[in-house]
Amino acid sequence: MNGPLANPDFRRLWTAGFVSEIGDWMFMIAMPVYVYQLTGSVTATATNFILELLPALALSPVAGVLADRLDRRRLMAGVSMLQILVLLPLLAVDGPGQLYLVNLVTCAQAALATIFQPAKYALLPQLVKPADIPAANALTSLNGNMARLLGASLGGFVLAAGGLPGILLIDAASFLLAILLLSRPFAVHQPAATRQRLWRAWADGLNEIRNRRGLRLMVLPVGLIGLAQGLFAVLFVVFVTERLAGGESETGLLRGIQAVGGMAGGALIATLARRTDPSRLLGWALLVFSAMTALTWNTAYLTTTTSVYIILFAILGAPGIGVFAGRMAIVQIHTTDTTRGRVLASFQSVFDTFQALGMILAATLTTPLGLPHTLNLQAGLLGLAGLLALWHFRPTTTTGQQPASTHTATTTAAEDTRPAPQPAASQPAHHEQP
Repeated sequence: MNGPLANPDFRRLWTAGFVSEIGDWMFMIAMPVYVYQLTGSVTATATNFILELLPALALSPVAGVLADRLDRRRLMAGVSMLQILVLLPLLAVDGPGQLYLVNLVTCAQAALATIFQPAKYALLPQLVKPADIPAANALTSLNGNMARLLGASLGGFVLAAGGLPGILLIDAASFLLAILLLSRPFAVHQPAATRQRLWRAWADGLNEIRNRRGLRLMVLPVGLIGLAQGLFAVLFVVFVTERLAGGESETGLLRGIQAVGGMAGGALIATLARRTDPSRLLGWALLVFSAMTALTWNTAYLTTTTSVYIILFAILGAPGIGVFAGRMAIVQIHTTDTTRGRVLASFQSVFDTFQALGMILAATLTTPLGLPHTLNLQAGLLGLAGLLALWHFRPTTTTGQQPASTHTATTTAAEDTRPAPQPAASQPAHHEQP
C-alpha cells in the first residue's frame, strides 16, 4: 500500500475522524427534526439550526489555542468523551418544557465538534510524509462526504425507528469508537507550546500568518472561497425553486448528490494530490470548479430536467475536494507544528466570516442584479480565487536563491520574513520509509 493510508497512525486518525463525524452529522440532522416534532414550531426549529452554527464562529480562536497547547490525540479523545457525557441531559426530555435542554446540548455538541477539527487537521501533517499531505487531506475530505451521507441518513432513520434514545445510543457509540481508536499514542512528538494568556496565544497565530508569505497569500483566496460558498448556500435554494421549478425533494436530492460526487472523485483527487504541487492543485481545482459551476447555472437556459442536474451537481463534488485538499495542504505546510492549530483555526474564521458575508450579499444582490447575474458572480469568485492562487504561488527564482521544495509549495524560503518550516526535518524516522 502506498500513500497516506500506508501509515497505520494516519489510518487510525482517518477512521476516528470518520466515525466521529458520523455522530456529528446524525445529531445535526436529527435534532432539528426532533425539535419540530416536539414543539410544532418553525421558530423553535430555526433556533436549533442557528445554535448548531454559532459555536464555529465563537470558538475557533479557542479551539486553535487548545490544539497547539495540549496533546492533540488526547484532546480529540477527551472531546469525544465529553460529547458522550453532554448527551446525557437529553434523557430527561419528555416534552416541550425541556426544550431548553435540547438547545443547550445542541450548542454544546457543536462547540465540542469545533474543538475536534483543528486538532485533527493540525495533527495530520505530523503523521504522513510532506509529499503525502495533500492526498491525506483529500482522503479526509472524502471521509467527510461519506460521514455526511451515512450520518444524515442514519439520523432520520434512527429517529423514526428508535426515537431520541436511539439517536443518543448510536451517537454515543460513534464517539466511543473514536476514543478507542485514539487510545494508543501516535509515533510523533508534538513540540511543547509556551504557556501564554489565551488572547496572546491567539495573537501569535495571527502573527504567524502575517510573517509568512505563503500564509499571507492564502488569506484573500480563502476569503473569496468563503464568499462564494455563502452565496451558494442561499442561491442554491432559490435556483432550484425558481429556475428548475423544484420543491423540497429536488432541493434535498441535488444538495446531497454533491457528496456522492465527492466520494466518487475523492480517490482520483487523492492520487492527483500526490503528484501535484498543492498550490497548483488548489488553483486548477478552483478554475474547474468555477467553470463547472457556471455551466450548471447556465444550463437552465437549455433544460430544467432534474436528471441533467443530478449529473452536474455530482460532478461538482470532485473539484470541491480538490479545493479543500489544496487549501488545507498549503496552510499546513507553511506552518510550524507549534502554531498549526491556531493558524488553521484563524483561516477557518476567515472562511466562516466571508461565508456569512456571502449569505448577506445573496439576499441584497439578487433583486437588483437578478438571479442569473448573481449566480454567475458566485462562479466568477471561484475563478478569481483560482487565478490568485496560481499567480501568488507561481515558481519564482532570484539570483542566489533556489526554488523551494515541493512540500513548501512554490514560494522560496527567502520570501518569508523568517525561515519557512521544514516539515520533513521534524518527522520521525519511520516517515522516511517507502
